[in-house]
Amino acid sequence: MINGRLQVLRDEMKKHGIAACIIPSSDPHQSEYLADHWKNREWITGFDGSAGLAVVTLEEAGLWTDSRYFLQAETQLANSTVELHKIFDRHHPSHLDWLMEKVKPGDKVAADGLLFSLNQMERIQKKLESKQIELETNVDLFKVAWKDRPNYPNAKIFEHEIKYAGETRLEKLTKVREALIDKKVNSHLISTLDDVAWLLNLRGSDIECNPVFLAYVIVEKEKAFLFVDESKLSDPIKAALKAAQIEIKNYEDAKAHLSELKESDSIWINKASTSFKLYQELERADVYFGKNICQHLKSQKNEVELKNFKDSMVNDGIALTKAFCWLEKTVAERGVSEYEFSEKLSACRSEMEGYHGVSFYPIVGYNANGAIIHYRPLENNCATIKNEGILLCDSGGQYLNGTTDITRTITFDAPAANIKNAYTRVLQGHIALASIIFPENVSGNMLDVLARKPLWEDQKNYLHGTGHGVGFFLNVHEGPQGIATVNAGNATTIFKEGMVTSNEPGYYEDGEYGIRIENLIVCQKASKEGFLKFETITLFPIDTRLIDKSLLSKTEITWLNEYHKAVFEKLGPLLDQKHQDWLKDKCQSI
Repeated sequence: MINGRLQVLRDEMKKHGIAACIIPSSDPHQSEYLADHWKNREWITGFDGSAGLAVVTLEEAGLWTDSRYFLQAETQLANSTVELHKIFDRHHPSHLDWLMEKVKPGDKVAADGLLFSLNQMERIQKKLESKQIELETNVDLFKVAWKDRPNYPNAKIFEHEIKYAGETRLEKLTKVREALIDKKVNSHLISTLDDVAWLLNLRGSDIECNPVFLAYVIVEKEKAFLFVDESKLSDPIKAALKAAQIEIKNYEDAKAHLSELKESDSIWINKASTSFKLYQELERADVYFGKNICQHLKSQKNEVELKNFKDSMVNDGIALTKAFCWLEKTVAERGVSEYEFSEKLSACRSEMEGYHGVSFYPIVGYNANGAIIHYRPLENNCATIKNEGILLCDSGGQYLNGTTDITRTITFDAPAANIKNAYTRVLQGHIALASIIFPENVSGNMLDVLARKPLWEDQKNYLHGTGHGVGFFLNVHEGPQGIATVNAGNATTIFKEGMVTSNEPGYYEDGEYGIRIENLIVCQKASKEGFLKFETITLFPIDTRLIDKSLLSKTEITWLNEYHKAVFEKLGPLLDQKHQDWLKDKCQSI
């Protein structure tokens, strides 16, 4: 099937005189998760991981992805002629090096300008120009090649009430306008869907897992423009937007609006999130480049958001208690497929107030599948969980009052010494990061080593980041902050009070097992002026059966016991006797 699709695409390339095309995993808004209409890379390669890039020439095809997806990609590409290229340094565009060996001077390479950011396209242009390769950015090859391509999504948009958001859309617009005054520019283009949703206190269902909708916003000093499919808006929402001096325009009219800006019009854009095609429309305007203004504003959650966030963790902890209690009882009687348990997790969460779906596709990896970092069990292609071995489960929910993301690794029998050792090292790294007190102006790349040090002492490591920002009833992966090695972009962001971030060190042995322990942490003021600390807000027990207690210090044991005490105190009274007893057992002191 994939090879047939490649041939159809190549036939279309020949019609346009194109020697190669670069196919990203993105949409016009540089989203991580995509509406089906823009899943070009998935359609042409068969690889459905959330990160990756394909290059197709008239003779060859390659897929580039990072370590989270190596094993998944190998499996999904096995029956096609698409070759896997492993990315070990995300900041080195190895696909361009490969491409340069396949094309010759005078050839034409296609890259849809709507799907690449200005930053990305500048790098591509520079590379191709060095070999006199022509770049074609105005053709969508999939418009013809993909015969049954899905249409744009059209889910209804709804209000995210002030009791959750804590600030009105007008208050948020005022903050953006204050920033524009400081930057001495007239307007700001917002392309990223989570920023649009946050700014306007609106949510949607256009993209699975993310409660966002397709739209652009341009904020000016006196008014703002929302470019969206108006049929998605109810009359009350239209009236509320009008009252806030927000004019509604058609989604497709954003390009025309930008093209009408004059030399006297100044606009602030983010080169990393603005599509190349939109930037091309700003030929006459005075363009200023910098980070998206909303991104930093929304990363620092206000007091109302944080209270809601913590409430959502209680709901999530109750749902998880019911799901894992069910799993433990059921596997003692019969096997449970990974897919069945992923569905059980969603079912338990769906019983909770304000639930709005999963925040990402559940990762339920039994034994060897746990080593596939972003593994997703499918109904007809997954392992059966038995009453032995270990299980890695990474899952999360979208609630009106928060977004959750939690990973637990559990055992069903007496684990081997090497597994207990690795698990305990991961736990030590998790505790070190959770309990650190640090001065202001510290970034994530300065904190990352805390989570890795115990593993490094055993000459172990993991290749993914240690932490990512998390949205408030928005994207589960949210910038600008992150905790990772020095090379990762988000990890250079300074931590600020109110930021919600994941804490998720891990360890993986290919073909054997995977271990990860993840909680969400909130950055807050420490007792001494000028210092910050983290508060862990996720509420669910950490499996103590996997711990080698001899490796833990008294301080680490105290942290774990206090965490479990807090979990039981907050969840226990809300559970029936059966689940309360189960939770009490899991929260026993060690």
